[in-house]
Formats: sequence, C-alpha cells, structure tokens
Amino acid sequence: MDHQTKPNVSDAGRTPPILARKAFEARSLFDPQTLLRDARRQKGLLAQDVPPVCVLDPDGDIVRWLRATGAGKRSAGWACYHTELLEFELSGRILGIVGCAVGASFAVLVAEELFASGCQFLISITSAGQIVDDLLLDALVAAAVFGTQVDEVLVGHVGAADRDGAVLVIDRALRDEGTSYHYLPPADFAEADPGLVSIAQGAVLTAGVPLRRGASWTTDAPFRETAAALETARTHGILAVEMEAAALYAFAFAQRRSVVCFAHVTNAIGRAERNFEKGQAAGTTEALKIIAATAEAHAARAGLEAR
Repeated sequence: MDHQTKPNVSDAGRTPPILARKAFEARSLFDPQTLLRDARRQKGLLAQDVPPVCVLDPDGDIVRWLRATGAGKRSAGWACYHTELLEFELSGRILGIVGCAVGASFAVLVAEELFASGCQFLISITSAGQIVDDLLLDALVAAAVFGTQVDEVLVGHVGAADRDGAVLVIDRALRDEGTSYHYLPPADFAEADPGLVSIAQGAVLTAGVPLRRGASWTTDAPFRETAAALETARTHGILAVEMEAAALYAFAFAQRRSVVCFAHVTNAIGRAERNFEKGQAAGTTEALKIIAATAEAHAARAGLEAR
C-alpha cells in the first residue's frame, strides 16, 4: 500500500455506516443463546447457569491472583468460545469472573453471553487513564463527607502520586467507541442506572475504599489519546479514559440489564514516568473489597440470595 495516498473520503453529507440503517427495536438474527447452544454441543457441555453475580476483569489481574492462590476454579458449564470463566467465593457468595475481555465489543460480547447464561448483575473493574488532577484527593474528601474511615495506606498515596489508588464509579461514559451505536441511537453519553451507581458508591465508601463518582471517556483507540482529545474530555467534565463502559451501559439500557462499571485510575496518559501502579497484589486486594461491597449492596436491593 502506498502510505502517501490519501484514504477514500466520504461525502461530508453522508451518514457514516455505523450510524446508518439501525433498527434498535428489531431482534438480532444471531443471538448469544444460539452461539452458546452450539458451543455446548461441540464441547459436550451440559447447560449450567453461571453465578448470579459476575465480574469483568479486563486487565486480568484478579483472575491471575485467583489462579495463583488456588481461590478460583474453572467453571464447568461456561461455553464461550473466546474466554474462560472462573468461579470463586467472596464474603459467602459464589461469583463468576472473566479476565482480559478488553475493549467495548469484546466486553459486550461476553456480557451478552453471561446474561444469557444466568448472570443477573455484572460488575466491571478496568484500568483507566487520568484526565483531571487530584482524583484520589477528591475521592478521599468524598469519603470524609460520607463519614467513612479509609485505610491509612491509601491516604498516604496522596503525597506520593495523586492517581495511585484512585477509583472511579462511572455514572456516564462518552461514546467514542463503536459498539454502543448498535444498541442505542446516537448521543454523547451512555448513562448508568443512577440508583445502581448510588448503592455501589455508598457500599464501597462504607467498605473504606476512596471513591469518586463521575464520567469517563470510552475509546476504541488508546494510542490516539491526543492533547486535543484530552482537552475536549475535560470540557465535558470527564475524569478518566477507559475502553468498555459506554458500550456496557448502552447494552445494559437497551437490554434492561444490571451493570455497574468501576475504573482504577492507574496512569497519567504519558504525562508522567510512574504509571500503571495499582497497589497491593496489583490492585486485587482493593478490587475484591469493591466487588464484595457492591455485590452485597445489589443483593440487598434486588433480594438475591447468596449462592
């Protein structure tokens, strides 16, 4: 290919294909139930529900820790072609977790299959890039206002690097990816269920984890996070950039599913040397606190029995 040749440029007045001819209320001819049925047939698996509460772990750190410690076991009934699901016990509840489903389309593909397999509530905890300064400081202030005592080790992070330990519960996500446009009409943001975000926020703060509630920017192209793009995100009041939340929230709204997304803000998007630090056990200790608190709060809200 001649890289000096300009790509084809569409007529500026034309609707791009990703926005054209969408029938949002129409049933898809290809659905997760069909895929899972044939996957079970080919793999010789019996139909078996996943746990009611499941987790997406795009970084894979929680899954690696569960494997290393022997705390997670491979689900015998998970039929997905592309992933493995581990089951593990946390605070008296059996949960399912899928690692390394990175990006909007992969995350929603797995989410569709999880809900088709018996999941009732999905928690996503991903890494994110920091867009605004003092995220952890703001989270600590929020915790203090909430009347929560937080771990001293986390407070100590403020003096070292403001982004370390900063966790965001995402209440809306800028739709700068493709998947959400197959579920909902065009709009700037995909919105979370505000009630679900509120109970998650309260539960996590009560568990002693500093937390900020706010907006994220979901991108399909992490290596195109330019200075202009970051400035645009700031003008929208966005706190961090990640790769899954907008699509997961669009899917959740369209399919009436319960999903909440957290972001562990671990890097300064190339603006600092010390990046991608999550804390103890690559962030797993804190992530498990978040998952346990959120799962328990949602169960109380939904009346789910511990499995």
